[in-house]
Amino acid sequence: MKNKRTYPFVAIVGQEKMKLALILNVINPTLSGVLIRGDKGTAKSTAVRALAEILPVIKIIGDSPFGLDPVNEYDNFLEICSMLAHPQPPPDKLDIREQKVKVVELPVGATEDRVVGTLDLEHALQKGEKRIEPGLLAQAHRNILYVDEVNLLDDHVVDILLDAAAMGVNTIEREGISFSHPARFTLVGTMNPEEGELRPQLLDRFGLCVNISGIASLEERVRIMEQRIAFDEDPDKFWKRWQEKSENLVARIVRAREIYPHVTVESELLYEIGRSCLEVGVDGHRGDIIILKTAKTMAAWHDRDRVTPADIHEAVELALPHRIRRQPLMEIPDNIQQFRAEKQRSKITTS
Repeated sequence: MKNKRTYPFVAIVGQEKMKLALILNVINPTLSGVLIRGDKGTAKSTAVRALAEILPVIKIIGDSPFGLDPVNEYDNFLEICSMLAHPQPPPDKLDIREQKVKVVELPVGATEDRVVGTLDLEHALQKGEKRIEPGLLAQAHRNILYVDEVNLLDDHVVDILLDAAAMGVNTIEREGISFSHPARFTLVGTMNPEEGELRPQLLDRFGLCVNISGIASLEERVRIMEQRIAFDEDPDKFWKRWQEKSENLVARIVRAREIYPHVTVESELLYEIGRSCLEVGVDGHRGDIIILKTAKTMAAWHDRDRVTPADIHEAVELALPHRIRRQPLMEIPDNIQQFRAEKQRSKITTS
């Protein structure tokens, strides 16, 4: 059966901030994901699936259901084999396979067991061996975990997702028996604010946040119609038209991943990060750390090994909107720099 084509990521019109936030999280999964807030029909799910489609294939250990990297996670594989009383093949005997990065979708009604996985306690007690039923977090390892309408999920399940995204590990526990496995993934949550908000504590756990809306430019709306019709009529021809740009994007992402560990930040820019958080009333320190990581990832994306003030400003716009201390009924601001300026003016007038 012929594979169904996905609309190319590079052909998506507008929504530049959303596309940038997704790319940064793919370059650096430790950014703890992105929350995309906006109306339906604004290319949220299209962008996520399209990005996964063009990412390079990954190598996995086929003997394990956890999508482990045969080079960097061989020790994890041996540890899991030991915990489950499975044979431990040497590196040259591993069943190594290639697979595309997947989009693992988490349904709104997902239970904790479905997300985390389960332990067969009866088997453990009778046989003295652990038997695991992996959950969605195992499938998501090294892939993209996509949660549509994340604001409608049970808060406890959202907590589990965000913990795993931050720690890179998932732990299954039952009756004093526990089992852990790597769970590093790119977390993407989408929501329509009209259907209810996430609690501030949960909002803060998402690394980046973007607000998107329908495109107001008449020319761009016409381009969207023309390109979508062209894709629907002949997906293969449309893909070939955008193939070179897609390949260039993948090469740029791969290059940015290589550069990121070598990116440096001057100390005065760290003060600018702290100042940005203080001026908008950010509680805690997660915002500062995410801005720093985002700015470094931004520098790598622009093929630089040093962070610039422009990287900090862009990072602030992505990492702070959902973290500011807000009054009841106050909207999440789209422009943090403007919000900072208004707060400063307000302080001057009231002093």
